[in-house]
Amino acid sequence: MKRLYEPPAYGPQGACWWAGTVPPGAWPALPGPRHTEVAVIGGGFTGLSAALHLAEGGAEVTLLEAEHPGYGASGRNGGFCCLGGAKASDAQLRRQYGEDGRTAWRATETAAVATAARLIAEHGIEADTHSEGETLLAHSPRAWRALQSGADGVEADHGVTPRLTPPEGLAAEGLGGPFHGAMTVPQGFALNPRKYHAGLARAAQTAGATLHAHTPVTALRRNGRWQLDTPRGRLTADRVILATNGYSSEDLPDWLRARYLPVQSSVIVTEPISAERQQAQGWTSRQMAYDTRFLLHYFRLMPDNRFLFGMRGGLTATPRAQAAISKRIRADFTAMFPAWREVAVAHEWAGLVCLMANLTPFAGPVPDHPGLFAGLGYHGNGVAMGSHAGTILADLALGRAPRGPWPEAMRRPPKRFPLGRWRRALLAPAYAVAGALDL
Repeated sequence: MKRLYEPPAYGPQGACWWAGTVPPGAWPALPGPRHTEVAVIGGGFTGLSAALHLAEGGAEVTLLEAEHPGYGASGRNGGFCCLGGAKASDAQLRRQYGEDGRTAWRATETAAVATAARLIAEHGIEADTHSEGETLLAHSPRAWRALQSGADGVEADHGVTPRLTPPEGLAAEGLGGPFHGAMTVPQGFALNPRKYHAGLARAAQTAGATLHAHTPVTALRRNGRWQLDTPRGRLTADRVILATNGYSSEDLPDWLRARYLPVQSSVIVTEPISAERQQAQGWTSRQMAYDTRFLLHYFRLMPDNRFLFGMRGGLTATPRAQAAISKRIRADFTAMFPAWREVAVAHEWAGLVCLMANLTPFAGPVPDHPGLFAGLGYHGNGVAMGSHAGTILADLALGRAPRGPWPEAMRRPPKRFPLGRWRRALLAPAYAVAGALDL
């Protein structure tokens, strides 16, 4: 495999809280050479959603996961099932896809949340869901003014009425912290991503999909049929869905080279916080929340009173860089929630999210590669959008029109980043500019 980061970025990085909340998945390794109608590479939300919908559509489907079930971003994210999936602003969306394309993308954000909710309901997945939508917290007076001026647009785009909370009303809603106002969008919910992942896997297996773990694909080529080489033998397939997102390899296939940019994200989870300490800080809300910085923080009080707090990760995965980001995330946490300075951090880990050069995700056929489809690039909001992308890819692989929205913002093949294999160098100046804008 040809990957951008140091090996630790793709290995276990700290103890993920979610891992201990579900029994280990029992997906056997591929036992030897096989043939399947559709092969899915990647066992996260996108891959499992695709496998489930393919199997329900009557296809023979085999999914290959390189590591254990839930190993990648789908098993270690913050558990925010909410609007998102792109980093493009309204102005950028309008410039690239026109006003109709911008509107279609916003409708797809709403549909993606509904896709995840439908899967949970239809398959009886117990995912510890909570939170009435998401709350955006203004980190500055200017950001508060922007939230107020943008509320009408949210209602027009998503069909829900956001609730604005002025600074003096935050305490009454249990949103105590260094914030200057809030906007709550009543769409989406928080969940335990590992439980959601395990539920999707069970549903896919029940529908007839075959799931294999510890089966990395080391080469992908087409010779009449698609050939997927693994350490235990070759899987041949009529069609292939690539669902590896930030854990992709530059040569699987070569077309993917430089069309995605993995970025590290870091998370801590505290020990349970007592009611007294919650009151002392003024944060008693169970809303999933994030601030309005470009380099945002995302956080929520979970059902067992632990607090999850996440932010961007380091530029490299070296021990020195990881130590620095570990220090930084604790500093940011205590700066925002000083009354919890003495609360112990029980778990800390990192994972990879995936950016695209045009700042929107891709889900569709890979150009000039008959029978190959790909879905990736959710910009840190893959719970809903990855689930939705999986349904699109399944329908396309079945030769059907997608059952849900499939806007031009997702259909257009991604362009390559500048600098090729050295494109990580783009992150340092981008972070510096974003940090300056956050002041």
